[in-house]
Amino acid sequence: MNLLIVESPSKAKTIEKYLDGQYTVRASVGHVRDLPKSNKKAIDIEAGFVPHYEISKGKDKVVSELQDLAHKAKNIILATDPDREGEAISWHIEELLKADKKVKANISRVAFNEITKDAILEALKHPRAIDTNLRKAQEARRVLDRLVGYDLSGIIWQKVRYGLSAGRVQSPALRILVEREREIKAFVPETYWSLSATCQTDKKEEIVFSCTEEPKEKKVVDQILKDGKSKPWYVKEVKESEQKRSPRAPFTTSTLQQTASSRLGFSPSRTMQVAQKLYEAGHISYMRTDSTNISKQVLASISKLVEKKYGKEYSEVRQYKTKSKNAQEAHEAIRPTNIEKLNAGNNEEQKKLYSLIWERTVSSQMVDAKLLKTRIVTNVKGDSIPDFSATGSQMLFAGWLSVDTAARSEDVNLPKVSEGDSLKLLDLSETEKQTEPPNRYSEAGLVKELEARGIGRPSTYAATISTLETRGYIEKINRSLKPTDTGEVVSTFLEQNFMEYISDTFTADMENRLDDIASGDREYVKTLKDFYTPFKKEIKEKEKLDKATTLEAADPKYKCPKCGSTMVVKLGRGGKFLSCDRYPDCDGALMLDGTEIKDDEPIGVDPETNLPVFIKVGRFGPYVQLGLMPEKGKAKKGEKKEKPKMASIPKDVDPSNVTIEMALTYLSLPRTLGLHPESQKEVTANNGRFGPYVAHDGDFRSIKSPLDVYTITLEEALGLLAIPKKPRGFQKKQK
Repeated sequence: MNLLIVESPSKAKTIEKYLDGQYTVRASVGHVRDLPKSNKKAIDIEAGFVPHYEISKGKDKVVSELQDLAHKAKNIILATDPDREGEAISWHIEELLKADKKVKANISRVAFNEITKDAILEALKHPRAIDTNLRKAQEARRVLDRLVGYDLSGIIWQKVRYGLSAGRVQSPALRILVEREREIKAFVPETYWSLSATCQTDKKEEIVFSCTEEPKEKKVVDQILKDGKSKPWYVKEVKESEQKRSPRAPFTTSTLQQTASSRLGFSPSRTMQVAQKLYEAGHISYMRTDSTNISKQVLASISKLVEKKYGKEYSEVRQYKTKSKNAQEAHEAIRPTNIEKLNAGNNEEQKKLYSLIWERTVSSQMVDAKLLKTRIVTNVKGDSIPDFSATGSQMLFAGWLSVDTAARSEDVNLPKVSEGDSLKLLDLSETEKQTEPPNRYSEAGLVKELEARGIGRPSTYAATISTLETRGYIEKINRSLKPTDTGEVVSTFLEQNFMEYISDTFTADMENRLDDIASGDREYVKTLKDFYTPFKKEIKEKEKLDKATTLEAADPKYKCPKCGSTMVVKLGRGGKFLSCDRYPDCDGALMLDGTEIKDDEPIGVDPETNLPVFIKVGRFGPYVQLGLMPEKGKAKKGEKKEKPKMASIPKDVDPSNVTIEMALTYLSLPRTLGLHPESQKEVTANNGRFGPYVAHDGDFRSIKSPLDVYTITLEEALGLLAIPKKPRGFQKKQK
């Protein structure tokens, strides 16, 4: 028996169809080994950064099955993905099988860039050993990320707040978002005016011109309006030029994520999930790549298709220069495996992404588009005001835009005029505007920025953004990424104390060193030692810092409502808030805008309990409280001191606007919805760390919009609880 091992069950199923029963194909379901959670057990630094791996949680059954099959196998082929991660997975499997004395089979490695019958059969003709350099590069990355993350996170726990974290790529990405947020906050808008003139030709055709200058002073605007309305207009210049638009290179991981975001609205993580499905089904080549290269055989098939479908004059074979010096991850760009297949995919998302990839691949091998650009400049006689201009364009030859139609802009036709022609002014208007702050990064924008700065690798960007969001360091607002208070605090602390290790230059240089390990030009131990020796020294020195209890000083006008002392800005789980600098001797607190919350003044009374309801601010942000706190001191005999019921105020609600009705709604949680018809146990609805949920007998389900935690019914909750949970670690089977 021959055993072939891949990562994914879907991939295994596709490949097994091509091998006519000659191989048993099984999946490792990703990595089978990893570093233990405890850093003390994970890496032996003194021995030369030797990692100690253990079988990943939940993978014992998978490993056991692979070993049982390996006992009966004559040949074992490791066919994981053609990149560093894939090489590492193959090595881990090989190590586990070699350690099993019952395994006598010959073990070899093959790699293919696409899951097609021809590619797989060709790969099986060329078995090889594990690429040690590639595997070592992955191991260096894993060890490095653990060392940086563990030590930096540890110092943040000590000096800022328990539970916070940092990472080698995560922290520079966060820093970029925080720096942009500071630019936005520091931005001072300036007033300017935009002017437009609508003119008419002798043939009664209208042209709308825009002023080439945007004055910042009203008196200049008034002078332009005065001269423009009192003097005759004429055509000052007509300029026509033929321009070319060249096609874009085939997709890499990064450019696919960016284009899928702008055109399809997919997040980077969603793009990679959908692309993974297309790859495993054999529709596209491997989707983790830095390369824009396409093989000669595929180029020939594209050229043939273009000539057949559009005409010989549309075809132009092109090779694109890859930006990354180590673009060896998959050696080819992302492309369809069969260029003749115009449509592919099992659902709408897959079909849309496949079409995007097909269009980019085919259009990349086509001739330039030709456009005629026209610019008409006008002014009043004597040219006493700034020029006004209008621009038009016409498609002369579509070229590659015949395929990539979404990249095509609409034609703008301008009337035919000649220099010196008279124009009749129909309207001259001015619009007062203000300059805008720079935009926040979108996910696609951040991916582009990270790649431009050489931070991380495109295959890791989706995971990096997801990590920042999961940790609560960023939030999405209208598809833009905004740092949270926690994110700003963490980034500021790292910038003040470890800027060297979260800078662009350091992070990009480290990526190059890892690439050098992959190519065999750099040694594993020396690379890690050169980094870790000064890094650890820096960590030790920073352990002497005082705990950052005060994040920043508050505005001097904010005084503690209880004792009159100054206030300082601190960080709680609910974000930043103002706290008395005499805490814990005085527990006075305010909202960040300085709004005073008077603890002794209730906003109303609960009609059911007759208890007063208060709004307060605590360590974790503003909250509502039902009743008074019991007096301090030990309870008397027979007396039971119970803390009053409390509930957080949602982040998007201003505490000063909370009414008694709103407060009682917040205090209604947890809600008992009723009994489950089968178990006769309670079903409840509540808010938790990860959002609203329903619970029954230890079983939990998230409440998603349009359902609401305050109004969800028992019937709706039972519907959620009836949905089977997706097993962890296993991909959902394709339909």
